[in-house]
Amino acid sequence: MFLYGLTLQRASTITHAVHGNFSGTKQQEIAVARGKLLELLKPDPNTGKVHTLISVEVFGEIRCIMSFRLTGGNKDYVVCGSDSGRICILEYIPNKNKFEKVHLETFGKSGCRRIVPGQYLAIDPKGRAVMIGAVEKQKLVYILNRDSQARLTISSPLEAHKSNTLVYHMVGMDVGFENPMFACLELDYEEADTDPTGETIQTTQQTLTFYELDLGLNHVVRKYSEPLDDRANHLICVPGGNDGPGGVLVCAENYVTYKNFGDQPDIRMPIPRRRNDLDDPERGMIIVCSATHKTKSMFFFLIQTEQGDIFKMNLETDEDMVTEIRLKYFDTVPVACAMCVLRTGFLFVNAEYGNHCLYQIAHLGDDDDETEFSSAMPLEEGDTFFYAPRPLRNLVLVDELDSLSPIMACQISDLANEDTPQMYVTCGRGPRSSFRVLRHGLEVSEMAVSELPGNPNAVWTVKTSDDEEYDSYIIVSFVNATLVLSIGETVEEVTDSGFLGTTPTLSCSLLGENALVQVYPDGIRHIRADKRVNEWKTPGKKTIFKCAVNQRQVVIALSGGELVYFEMDPSGQLNEYTERKEMNSEVVCMDLGKVPPTEQRTRFLAVGLADNTVRIISLDPQDCLQPLSMQALPATPESVAIIEIGGGEDETGAQRASGGFMLNIGLQNGVLLRTALDSVTGDLSDTRTRYLGTRPVKLFKVLMQGSDAVLGMSSRTWLSYQYQNRFHLTPLSYDSLEFASGFASEQCPEGIVAISTNTLRILALEKLGTVFNQVSTSLQYTPRRFAVHAESNHVVIIETDHNTYTDETKERRKQQMAEEMIEAAGEDEKELAAEMTAAFLRENLPEDKFGSPKAGPGMWASQIRLLNPVSGDTLDKACLNQNEAAVSICMCKFANHGEQTFILVGVACDLQLNPRQPKGGGEIHTYSINNEGTKIELLHKTMVDEVPSAICAFQGRVLIGVGKLIRVYDLGKKKLLRKCENKHIPNYIVSIHSIGHRILVCDVQESVHWVRYRRHENQLVVFADDTYPRWVTCATILDWNTVALADKFGNIAILRLPSDTNDDVQDDPSGTKALWSRGILNGAMQKGDLLCSYHVGETILSLQKTTLIPGGSESLVYTTLSGGIGMLVPFTSHEDHDFFQHLEMHMRNENPPLLGRDHLAYRSFYFPIKNVIDGDLCELFNSMDYSKQKSVAEELDRIPAEVSKKLEDIRTRYAF
Repeated sequence: MFLYGLTLQRASTITHAVHGNFSGTKQQEIAVARGKLLELLKPDPNTGKVHTLISVEVFGEIRCIMSFRLTGGNKDYVVCGSDSGRICILEYIPNKNKFEKVHLETFGKSGCRRIVPGQYLAIDPKGRAVMIGAVEKQKLVYILNRDSQARLTISSPLEAHKSNTLVYHMVGMDVGFENPMFACLELDYEEADTDPTGETIQTTQQTLTFYELDLGLNHVVRKYSEPLDDRANHLICVPGGNDGPGGVLVCAENYVTYKNFGDQPDIRMPIPRRRNDLDDPERGMIIVCSATHKTKSMFFFLIQTEQGDIFKMNLETDEDMVTEIRLKYFDTVPVACAMCVLRTGFLFVNAEYGNHCLYQIAHLGDDDDETEFSSAMPLEEGDTFFYAPRPLRNLVLVDELDSLSPIMACQISDLANEDTPQMYVTCGRGPRSSFRVLRHGLEVSEMAVSELPGNPNAVWTVKTSDDEEYDSYIIVSFVNATLVLSIGETVEEVTDSGFLGTTPTLSCSLLGENALVQVYPDGIRHIRADKRVNEWKTPGKKTIFKCAVNQRQVVIALSGGELVYFEMDPSGQLNEYTERKEMNSEVVCMDLGKVPPTEQRTRFLAVGLADNTVRIISLDPQDCLQPLSMQALPATPESVAIIEIGGGEDETGAQRASGGFMLNIGLQNGVLLRTALDSVTGDLSDTRTRYLGTRPVKLFKVLMQGSDAVLGMSSRTWLSYQYQNRFHLTPLSYDSLEFASGFASEQCPEGIVAISTNTLRILALEKLGTVFNQVSTSLQYTPRRFAVHAESNHVVIIETDHNTYTDETKERRKQQMAEEMIEAAGEDEKELAAEMTAAFLRENLPEDKFGSPKAGPGMWASQIRLLNPVSGDTLDKACLNQNEAAVSICMCKFANHGEQTFILVGVACDLQLNPRQPKGGGEIHTYSINNEGTKIELLHKTMVDEVPSAICAFQGRVLIGVGKLIRVYDLGKKKLLRKCENKHIPNYIVSIHSIGHRILVCDVQESVHWVRYRRHENQLVVFADDTYPRWVTCATILDWNTVALADKFGNIAILRLPSDTNDDVQDDPSGTKALWSRGILNGAMQKGDLLCSYHVGETILSLQKTTLIPGGSESLVYTTLSGGIGMLVPFTSHEDHDFFQHLEMHMRNENPPLLGRDHLAYRSFYFPIKNVIDGDLCELFNSMDYSKQKSVAEELDRIPAEVSKKLEDIRTRYAF
C-alpha cells in the first residue's frame, strides 16, 4: 500500500505571535507560528479585517519566534528557534511574497532536546544581539551587525552555559547603547539532584540572572544573580536608555515585582483578584502573557492573568528611579498565548484555544471610574486588591480568526442530506467550546439585498471615467427593458445616463477614458461624456446575437454567425473594421481579454460555436479576424472567459509579473475547462477539467485582491482565483445565482453584484483561501466524544470539564458565600450587606466571555447533550452529579431488545489525574432514546471498579474497556450483566473497534491487540498484536486485516495482519503448553506488519475512512489537536506512485525546508517514514521559481504544466 499525504486545512492554533514592519512599509504586520507553519498576517487599518499575506510550511516545529531591527533600519527581520538545531533569520520579500533565509547557523543536534538551544529567544531591543537558549544548561549569544553593503551579518556563537540549570524564561533588557544585557529566570537543581531525602527541592530558590555581552572583549559574562522569593514564570522588559528606567518586571504567583541594578529598591505589587470569585480561595494567580506599547513620550504594559483579565500597568518614576507600580483593570478577553499592540491602535489576541481576536483599543482607560491600584497602598503580606469584571469597555472586537483548535472529535457524514458530506467537529475548551459543521465552500457576506420589479436576466457595473476608483452605475437588463441604478450613499434609479431603457441590454462597458457603450439586440449605442450619443444600427432584419466588449474594442455576432469588429480610434470614435467574418456555425458565446496597460488592444478574441468548438481569433491589424487556434470540446460551450493569471498589485503597490493568459470554458453539461492561452501565438494547451454542477456553466469575470478571478455558475456558484501563489477553485456557500458582475464601492472595494430570481444582491467574499465555512453551536463544557443516532441523524455529545463546578454546586457555593457576607457584616452594615448579596446573587457573568470558576483539582462537571446538528438546537440534556466525569459513549442495540437504541455512557467517579486513579470507581449509565431522537431517559447505572474508557457495540451485546480489562456485557433490567472478560491488555484501554468476530483493542501505551470472541467457550482471546509500543489516541479499521492508528506524538501507522494469520487460537487453561509457543516477549504469538508510517507533526485525535466529495474515492481523513484537517489517499497505479516519489526526491533537494530541518528526518521523527509521499512538499512545486520548476520537470521528463496538472488531479480526485 502506497499513500499520498495531503493537508485539507492547515492548523489554526497560534503558539507564538510577534509584530513588526516586516515588509519595510509603514504598516505593521504580525508574524505567527502555528506549530509547523509560519504565517504573516496583516490587519487592514481601514476595515479591521485580518488578511493572511503568506503561509509557509516549515517541516519542523517552530518553538519560538522574535522580531528585531538593526539600529537605523526600516525593516524588521524574523528570528526563529526550531527543532532543527539551527538559528534561522528570515526576511520577508514583499514583491515575491516569500520569506528568504538571510542566515541559517547550525549549533546543535536536531529534535526538541533538553540541552539543545531553540526553546527560548531573547533580543537586544536595539537589534545588536540575540540569545537562544535551551530548557537546560546551554545558552548561545549571536552578535548581529551589517556589512559595507548594508547586509545583515551574524557572528559565531558565544557560549553562556551553566550546568544543572533549568531556564523558565529569558528576555533582552533595554540598556540603550550600553553593552547588551539579557535577563533569565533560572533554577539550579544540582543540590536537589544529589539529595536522596527530597527535602532540598522545597527550599531551592529560583534566581534572576543577568548576562552581559561585552562587545569590546567579544564574550558573555554572568553579571549578577539574585534569588527570588516567589516562583516566577514570566519576565517583561521595561524600556530603558532615553525611553524609560530600564530593568525587568518579574511576574510570579500572586505578585509582580520590578527589579533593576544599582540602588533601585524592589517594587512589589500584588496581582488583584476578582471580587466575590467562586474560585478555590487557596489558588494562586499568575500572569500568562503581556504586551508592551511604547511611543516617544510614554509607555505602558498590558498584562493578562490566567482568568483572561487584562490590566494596564504603568510605572511611576522619579529621576530614573521607579517609585511605584500602578495597575488598573482594563478588560477581559480570552486567555491568550501572546498579545500584540499595534501602532494603528489594534490589539491582537491569539487565544490559547478557540477563535483569535483583533480588538480596536477605543480608550486607554485613563479617565474612567475604574479604581487604580498602586504598590504604594499599604497591604498585609498575602492580601490583595479586588475589582469587579465587566463587559468590554476599552476594547471593541473588530475581527475574529476562526480556529478549530483543539478538534476533540470528528465525524464525516451527510446528516443534512445535501449530497456532499459535511464534517461535524467538536472543538474548543471549557465554556468557549463549540460543535461546528464544516462545509467545503467560501463564506459569503451579504452587503445588501433588494427586490426588483421583475425577473432580470443580466447585471453589469460600469465606471463613468477611467480614473475613478469605484463604480458609478449598476445596469440591470430585463426581457424588454433596461434599468440604470446610480451608486452613491444609496442605490437609486436614474434616467439621464444616456442608456436606452426601452430595450434589453446584451452588454455594456466603459469605453476609452470617459465614454460608455451599450450593446442591445438592434445596435450599439456609444455615449460620450457630454451625453452625445452615436448609434450603429444592425443591417436589414439581422439582430445582434452575442457580443464581447472591453475598454477599447467591441465585437458582435449577428444572427447567422457573422462577426463584426469595432475598435476605438485616438479621437474616441468607434470604427468598424472593413471586413466581416462569417463563422461556419452559430456563435454561442464570445469573450475579449483585458487591454494590457501599455497597448492599444487585446490581440485575442475567444468564440464558442455550436459545433462544439472554441476558436481563438486574432484582432491584430496584420491578420485581423484570422483564426489562430481551435479546441474541440466534449459538449456545447455555454460561456468563455479570458483572464490574466497573476498581475495586479502586490503589498507595496508595485506591479506583479503576469503569469500569462488562461481561457476558461463553461460547458452545457456542467463542466469547466481551463486552458492555457499562449500570449504570443494564441495556441491553446494544458487543459484541466472540473465538474461544477448539473446546470450549464456561465462564467463572469471579477476582481479578487487586485487580480482577475472567474465566477462559474452552475447548480452551485464557484470562484476560481489565485491566492498566495496557488490556484483555488472553491464553491460559495450561498444560494444559487444567475448572473454576476464585479462591484466596487467605498464600503465594499471588491464585491460582487448578482441576481437571483427577482432580487439584486451585493456580496463580499472576505475569507479567501479558507477551505471550509463553519456553522457553530456553543457548548458548556469541553466536548469529549459524540455519537450519531442513525434513525434521526441527531448527535449525542458528552461534555466533561476538570477543575469545574456543575451548575447545581455553583448555585450552592454562591448561596454559601452570600450567607458568609451577611454574617461578616456588622450591625450597622446589615442593610448594605443585604443589598450587596442580592446584587451578587443576581449577577451572572457569561462564562464564554469571563471563563468558568476554577473549582480545584479532582472536581469534575459533566453533561450529556442531545443536539440537532442541522439547526444547532439542543433537544435534551442530562446533567451528571458533581465529580462524575463522562469519558466514553456508544449507541447500541441489544439482541434481546429488538430494534430499540440505547446510549451507553462510561463515567469515572472522583477521578484523580496524576497518578490516574478513580477514587470512586466507575459507572456505566444506560439511557434509552426515542425513535424521533428528541428525548433521552436514564434506565439504570452499573458500578464497575475502574474507568469505563471505551465502549463498542458487538453482535447484539456490548464490549466495554474497564481500565485494562475488556468485558462483554448484556442488558439486564436493573443493570448491565457481565458475560465474559479478558485481563491480558497491559495498561489502559483507549478504544475498541469490531469487525465480524474480530475485536481491535487499543492500549494507551502498547499499540493494538487483535482479540477474537469464541462464542462456544465464551472466551475473549488475544491472537495478535504489534511489535512496537505506540501511545495510541485513535484508530479506525480499514478492512478485515488492516487497521490505521494514530499516536499522541503525531504519527500515523497502518498495520496489517499477515494473510496466514490464524485467529482460531486457544488460551491454554492448564498452563502445560510448551514455553516456545507462549508468544514473543510475553505478547501474542502473531504480529501485525507495518505497511505505512508517517509523522504528521500534530497530535491526531480522530481518524476516519470516508469519501469527501460525491463520486470521489475513499481516503483516510484525520483531524489534529491544533485544528488541522488532512488526509492520506491511496495511489491507484504504480506509474503515479513512481512519478510522485521522484518529484518528492527532487523537491527535497531543490526546495529544502525554510528553518533548516531535514525533510526526511522530520517525517521520520519517531519511526522511519514508510510508503507515504508528502503531498504538502510536492505541492510547493507550484510556488517555486519558474527556472527551478523547469529543471525539476526536465528531470522527470515532463514540462512544468504537466507536473502541476498531476498535482491538481490527485487532489481533486479525492477532495478539494
